[in-house]
Amino acid sequence: MQTLVKLRHRFWYQTPVSETDRPILGAVVGDRMTLMIDSGNSKAHAQLFLSELEKQGIPSPRMVVLTHWHWDHIFGLSALDIPSIASRLTKAEIEKLIPFLWTDDALDERVESGVEIEFCASAIKKEYGNDRRIKIKLPDITFEKKLEIDLGGVTCQLQQVGGDHSPDSVVVYIKEEKILFLGDAIYANLYASKWNYTASRVLQLMDALDQFDADTYILSHGTAISKAEYQEEAAMLRMAARLTEEFEGQMEEMKNAYKSYVNRELNDNEQETMQYFVNGYELQKTSAV
Repeated sequence: MQTLVKLRHRFWYQTPVSETDRPILGAVVGDRMTLMIDSGNSKAHAQLFLSELEKQGIPSPRMVVLTHWHWDHIFGLSALDIPSIASRLTKAEIEKLIPFLWTDDALDERVESGVEIEFCASAIKKEYGNDRRIKIKLPDITFEKKLEIDLGGVTCQLQQVGGDHSPDSVVVYIKEEKILFLGDAIYANLYASKWNYTASRVLQLMDALDQFDADTYILSHGTAISKAEYQEEAAMLRMAARLTEEFEGQMEEMKNAYKSYVNRELNDNEQETMQYFVNGYELQKTSAV
């Protein structure tokens, strides 16, 4: 059951759904206009968000920004009759989707060829059922690297930060509320034979995110987390990245060094993250041969 959550005076968000891969959608409410963050994974998703905003008396969004090109963040765009904003790289990636068909056979063929992944294909089938009238809509406004939007009483800073999950990843910093909408930026790369992180990209991403003075962080397929919780996650990613470089992707040596550093056994999240870094190291090594 999705719910609309108020977080501070200027920001609301709708909770995600894991089964059909619906990410968090956000609304930044200014004195002059409301900005929607991500358009959702379907018309139904976008329309549900708009109806929930209306029930709370929140002015309807007059613009929407896309955090990256993945289907679950952009397929709802065709339901929105408002200007849309994305990085140039995001637009270029969305354009590649225009020729695709979305039938079971077409999805299965793209999974088989490695263009699509089973996780996303399965979620698309669940979200849409047998009605696959999916229309790819391109963003109206594009930017390079950074863009600032004054909504009246609140400022949103858009910055392309990249990362393993998607090179076009954009974060939205809601300056006056000290909220950083991360989207999927700190997640692993799913579009590969093995889900993975690469040490160099993760370290660059963490440095880029450190420049924002945030108290609250929004993870698109999670929830709002505190600064302390984010810093714990960031420290774990940094440590895993450095150990990957130091031990050249040797899992047991990495785990032993990490265990010694934290003075305890690794939890499931740490084990999984380590494996993603090992996967990334091995994939890089293979591609370099």
